[in-house]
Amino acid sequence: MARTDPLATYNAKRDFGKTPEPSGKAQSSSGGDLFIVQKHDATRLHWDLRLEVDGVLKSWAVTKGPSPDPDIKRLAVRTEDHPMSYAEFEGTIPKEEYGGGTVMLWDRGTWAPIAGKSASDLDKGHLHFCLEGERMKGEWLLIRLKKKPGEKRENWLLRKLQDDHAQEGDALVQRELTSVLTGRSMAEIAADRKGEYSLAGKKDDAFLAQMEKAASRNAGKARTAKPAKPAPLPNFRKPQLATLVDDVPTGNRWMHEIKFDGYRALVAAKGEEVRVYTRNGKDWTDKFAPLVESFAALDLPSCLIDGEIVATDADGNPDFSSLQSVLKRGHGAQGKGDDLLFYAFDLLEAEGEDLTDLPNVERKERLEALLDRAEPPIHVAQHVIGAGEKLYRAMCGAKQEGIISKTIDGRYASRRSKSWVKVKCTRRQEFVVIGWKKSSAKARPFSSLLLAQHEGDELVYKGNVGTGFSQDDMEELAGKLKRLARKTPPAEVDKVSSRGVSWVTPKLVAEIAFAEFTAAGNVRHGSYLGLRTDKPAEDVTPELPADPPAPAAQVAISSRERVVFPESGQTKGQLADYYEMVASIMLPFAAERPVSLVRCPQGRAKKCFFQKHDSGSFGDAVRHVPIVEKDGGSEDYLFVEDARGLLQCVQMGTIEFHGWGSRSGDVEAPDRMVFDLDPDEGLDFEDVKSAARDIRDRLSDLGLVSFAMLSGGKGVHVVVPLTPGHDWNAHKDFSRRFAEALSLAEPERFTATMSKAKRKGKIFIDWLRNQRGSTAVLPYSARARSGAPVAAPIAWNELKALKDAKLFSIDDGKRLIDRAASKSLAGWGFASQRLPDL
Repeated sequence: MARTDPLATYNAKRDFGKTPEPSGKAQSSSGGDLFIVQKHDATRLHWDLRLEVDGVLKSWAVTKGPSPDPDIKRLAVRTEDHPMSYAEFEGTIPKEEYGGGTVMLWDRGTWAPIAGKSASDLDKGHLHFCLEGERMKGEWLLIRLKKKPGEKRENWLLRKLQDDHAQEGDALVQRELTSVLTGRSMAEIAADRKGEYSLAGKKDDAFLAQMEKAASRNAGKARTAKPAKPAPLPNFRKPQLATLVDDVPTGNRWMHEIKFDGYRALVAAKGEEVRVYTRNGKDWTDKFAPLVESFAALDLPSCLIDGEIVATDADGNPDFSSLQSVLKRGHGAQGKGDDLLFYAFDLLEAEGEDLTDLPNVERKERLEALLDRAEPPIHVAQHVIGAGEKLYRAMCGAKQEGIISKTIDGRYASRRSKSWVKVKCTRRQEFVVIGWKKSSAKARPFSSLLLAQHEGDELVYKGNVGTGFSQDDMEELAGKLKRLARKTPPAEVDKVSSRGVSWVTPKLVAEIAFAEFTAAGNVRHGSYLGLRTDKPAEDVTPELPADPPAPAAQVAISSRERVVFPESGQTKGQLADYYEMVASIMLPFAAERPVSLVRCPQGRAKKCFFQKHDSGSFGDAVRHVPIVEKDGGSEDYLFVEDARGLLQCVQMGTIEFHGWGSRSGDVEAPDRMVFDLDPDEGLDFEDVKSAARDIRDRLSDLGLVSFAMLSGGKGVHVVVPLTPGHDWNAHKDFSRRFAEALSLAEPERFTATMSKAKRKGKIFIDWLRNQRGSTAVLPYSARARSGAPVAAPIAWNELKALKDAKLFSIDDGKRLIDRAASKSLAGWGFASQRLPDL
């Protein structure tokens, strides 16, 4: 009996003279375990999950897309098997053809049934499997539903199972908007076929023309671009250094990494040419020969990578003493590729491009892409966003050194900076050895070392260390100390501590772990970790925790009992307490951004006014930045950096904070686009919610991730974070054309015009906030409205159930802090994405 063609249905449904889809025969991939997901904008938007089984792609259409949340089950409708050649199909199927619409290759990777299961379980109506894709990872489950009478289609449920890759909500489909094959958005893919894509079903010819130009231009660049002149091997750059702090910074503006216990190193690579530099620019390539060989084997383009070289102890944890041991015995002579490991955490240059002005998180993404083929001993250091305390506790519990926290949007600076901070589990610093005391035990050449650090021009004694030395350490140190002997002390040491001391020239740098500094400034319970040969003695200075921001309580709030919100009774003191409480989650959005303040000195029911210029009356923590006006003159605009600044504004009667779309450090580089949905009086909140979701989807088509925020008034803000790199003209032009395209597509529903007469029965898509000098209310700002509401970030999946835009008030500070740390709001308001070049 002839074998049934598994692709007969697929081929019968398509006219391959009209559709660009591939025809094909059953054939296996090289591994036999391919999976893909295609985003498909057909009659309705869905995601097609395809698993390779017996030479074809078994397929399911997943409504709303795969969710990484184990509590969310997605309907997955079984469709016909597809050929393996479909695994790289991306394009637009003509609308009159089967499945007409735009198709994006959204994810790809490999799959496998869990241990003890097999693909044949599909015939039984279930499949428990693991995915290793670029976006979908971990354990998943497919379950076939029982057919209802008369039902023709085969319905299944797709569900994520609880593991390290599970997360709350729909972050995958909401934030992953571009093709893993070409990097294009749905709009760019659709624009390859003229006239078939529009914002909401009707044409906006001007907008489409721009998108078609962009798609054509991008395709042309790919075809005609001349090979660029190879970039040379990068030179050394001074690395960015982290500031020591006592507490882990909170909020989703921060990304957190393990602080590795090793040697800081910059690796310059270009093919087989590799150089390794210490943090002070010493060329230590010869010391790390096996690592150099591993980098050379990757055949990387010209690049400069920042990272840490470590060795591990018997438990597999990074350990400085183990690193010292490897270096002493001569790592290069050992020839073991696993003796030393390299953890890369930053990328400073790539193919001649200086990346230091890109945000931290974008450089990290570029680094991960560069080293995607790397294998041990080369690793990319992992990071978490907004969960630093959890990582810190885990590291301290594992007796590791601590963590490094970095602002997501910070640039790379070749100096010590507060955009990188370190939080240590135990105190450890570098000290200069200035002398030693003889030991009464014959086996020990000395009992302790005397330590010092440079403070200004003076070398200051900091106590002794007498533990932590192995016999090898002592023998090594004894020889070095003998060669550095001198008769006089290099630093002032008290008489008691000077007794029996043999002095040495201060050349050796030792790393010491200790419990604390005594009142006299000496180390207590010190333990020797090893010598630091990568740092000169003259650079050894005390490492003190940075002064924390002055406590907000230090701002004297007068008239705390004055009622600011007469309808609900909240006072000026309660308003101040609210801002003090939420400062940690508000400042990532409000700090270092020119602001306009809504001041109501006598409460919201009395006269209120906007203020944006600095009159010098607020206080020392309310800063100013000079900004050039249209007439060529300059005015000082307000901005704050910390909680103290917020509170000083509140003391002066401020209720609301409205921010520019750029930071005070470069006011001409917008980084935030806001669409404020302002409904006419006759519309209800259901109309606003529907509009917000539609705008999210249209932005998604253009490859832009957006976030929802309740305005605290009657509307919703759709917030689009952007990587700086365009000017205000481009910013304004894009937002205007986007809003106008929507209003042209659905004129009965939207308007992009501010005129009250033209807004009747419609929602005004306020794009005007995206002009130079315009502002939008900042996340977590209170509003000068009845009931003291606040502007509050929400997850998209929360929007549907809400009744209005005033869900939270200044009484909900603790609740808002807890929400900000939840999985549903993880990463809210941050995305590494550029304005589309349309």
